[in-house]
Amino acid sequence: MEHLADFTAKPEKPRNEELEYVGFWPRLWASIIDTILSLVILYPILFALYGREYFRSEHLIAGGGDFILTHILPAVAIIIFWIYRSATPGKMAIGARIVDARTGGHPSKGQLIGRYLAYYISMFPFFLGFLWIAWDPRKQGWHDKLAGTVVVRPRRRRTEKVTFDQGV
Repeated sequence: MEHLADFTAKPEKPRNEELEYVGFWPRLWASIIDTILSLVILYPILFALYGREYFRSEHLIAGGGDFILTHILPAVAIIIFWIYRSATPGKMAIGARIVDARTGGHPSKGQLIGRYLAYYISMFPFFLGFLWIAWDPRKQGWHDKLAGTVVVRPRRRRTEKVTFDQGV
């Protein structure tokens, strides 16, 4: 149970820590890590439910279990990680976390749910909302802008220091 307590403890607000915005490439790597973890967990379950034919099928969704496992479960897992750890395992691996763009504190549950839903807006057209991270001064994708969040980590390079309106 001790590990569960560690998981459910919300991350503390940074204490005068020098932060940097996390750019496109590190966030892409974090996403790849999350995708690989999801596949390692979900593919064996999908194989057990639907067999080898699942991976050869041309159907978008093989059934209710498929929809729950490939769409609902990942969404719930991501939002739970964001709420309790301010990051998915991929973001944790690169030392990044999601914070409120204005205060630097932990975003609200509403912000985090909105951020997830805004991923769909960032996908269209042609994933431009995700690519936007590369050009934005605060490294915000459209989903970050819509939710009022930024992704930060302890400062590693000689980049501009992150500051928040209401201090950190």
